[in-house]
Amino acid sequence: MTDENNSSKQYRQERKRMKNHGGSGIAGAAYFMAFVGAAVYYIQHATTFGIGVLGFLKALVWPAFLIYNLLEFLKM
Repeated sequence: MTDENNSSKQYRQERKRMKNHGGSGIAGAAYFMAFVGAAVYYIQHATTFGIGVLGFLKALVWPAFLIYNLLEFLKM
């Protein structure tokens, strides 16, 4: 009986843990697709290997530039 109670309790804890993080998957997928698109764009327009590496690094952090420029535009 206690094994059944323990497994039921573990199941509820696991469901609660998954419920708290259930919505993060789609945001991660969207960020990944945007990263791939930005990396392709920057690398495609690179003229040297060094500029291509810089483009890859820019692709990692482009959302930060986007938010910064948006806030600057909105004068916040």
